Amino acid sequence: MTVSRTIGGRAWLIWFIGALSFGYAFFQRVAPSVMVDELMAAFAVSGAVLGNLAAIYLYAYAGLQIPIGAMLDRYGPRRMLSLAALIAGAGAVVFATAESVTSAYIGRLLVGIGSAVGFVGTLKLVAVWFPADRYAFVSGLTFLIAMLSGALGQAPLALLVDATGWRQTALGMGVGGLALAAATWLLVRDRPPGRPAEPARGGLAGVGRDLVTVLGSRQNWVVALYGATMSGPMLAYGALWGVPHMMQVHGYSRPTAALLTSFVLMGWALGAPIGGWISDRVGRRKPPMILAALAALGGWLVVLYMPGLTVPAIGTLLFFVGFASGGMVVCMAVAVELSHPSVSGATTGFVNMGNVGAGALMQPLVGLILDWAWDGRIEAGARVYGPAAFDSALATLPAASLVALGVAFLIRETHCRPQAEQTT
Repeated sequence: MTVSRTIGGRAWLIWFIGALSFGYAFFQRVAPSVMVDELMAAFAVSGAVLGNLAAIYLYAYAGLQIPIGAMLDRYGPRRMLSLAALIAGAGAVVFATAESVTSAYIGRLLVGIGSAVGFVGTLKLVAVWFPADRYAFVSGLTFLIAMLSGALGQAPLALLVDATGWRQTALGMGVGGLALAAATWLLVRDRPPGRPAEPARGGLAGVGRDLVTVLGSRQNWVVALYGATMSGPMLAYGALWGVPHMMQVHGYSRPTAALLTSFVLMGWALGAPIGGWISDRVGRRKPPMILAALAALGGWLVVLYMPGLTVPAIGTLLFFVGFASGGMVVCMAVAVELSHPSVSGATTGFVNMGNVGAGALMQPLVGLILDWAWDGRIEAGARVYGPAAFDSALATLPAASLVALGVAFLIRETHCRPQAEQTT
């Protein structure tokens, strides 16, 4: 809980710096989607290998969520966010200067490690600096910053890659991470003045106990699966395969393809705070989550498989899919409300691990199916996948949304109240 319901300018500034950390992480996450051809040619790799190169970021990010959630309770978001931005920036520099695919893997791995703190670290700041009844809404605003950053990593970044090359672009991303680390250390504080520090939670033994508690909750798994199957399609399409799909199937230029794909992230950006606000407003969690999954399912089916769509129609549909998928932010509020305060950080990390881990699985899965259905065409050293290959590979997106719809019915309604206030 926060000590006051008044939100001052300093709280918003600290939140904004934290949100920029998540935005930087998301920018780094989607950046490979506008470098697909260049990376394939530079390292002479297939779609499956490229999918793993992009997804290794997600493997590191997802795998660290639970321990990072517990470590934030012990060491505080200021230290964790500053160090994380430093590591991510250094990783981008390694990636930019890589001469082999192994070096590129190392760079992306470091980027993933450094990016893993951004979201849960910002949520920790929100929990301390903001009133409890603003948690879902401000969490949605955090997603807004991240998705806007992701949109910058689409069409604008594609233009920069065309103008300067992927290596110079990646190097600039590294410098940005180092600057963010300095700003975080200088401006962010763990708690408002006068608020006592939280007691240490028992070092590694405490982290282990938190892990057992979190993994032992059936509802945590259900909520995490919902978040995973809502986020996975977004990360697979918006963060990697959307641009080549638009280029190779619809024949659009890279800037146009990147612009259209960015509509997914822009929709997600708007859908997250609105979804959180609606859920807070109606005092329910479950109905908005069900509706969001149903809308995402319908949107994916139309945009991927309805023939004869115009450019405006595609952009509108992709925005709609992203907007609907933004409703997954509600699952983060559910995770906090269903958990005991002593393990809220670890629980948030676990659910977010599902959100990101799904992308780590779906990005290479789409690449594997594309390789399986590939007809052998190569242009400028990169594989060209036809419509049939993309139809097969991208069927995984509505399939995931269908799972999310079913899982949403299994989530326990919290009525937007913390665990202590819920009736059993």
